Amino acid sequence: MANNRSSKKRVRKTQSQRLHNRYFYRTTRNAVKALRETEDKAAAIAMLPKVVAMLDKLAHKGIIHANKAANLKSSLQILVNNIA
Repeated sequence: MANNRSSKKRVRKTQSQRLHNRYFYRTTRNAVKALRETEDKAAAIAMLPKVVAMLDKLAHKGIIHANKAANLKSSLQILVNNIA
C-alpha cells in the first residue's frame, strides 16, 4: 500500500488514466470490429479513415504499440480492398 502523499496521488492518477485508456481502446476495438463486419464496400471505404485515425491516435498516446497500429491498419486496408 502507498505510504506517502505522492505515491497515494500516483495510485489515484494511474487508476483514472487506466479507465480513460480502456475507454478509448475499447471504442477503437469496437470500430475495428464494425469495419471488419461491414459487407458494403462504400460504407467500409467511408469508415476506414476514421478507424485509421483512431488507431494512429492510440499509438501516438502510447495506449497501443505503434507496430500493432500499423499491422491493424494494413490488415484493414487489405480487407477493404478485397470486399466484393
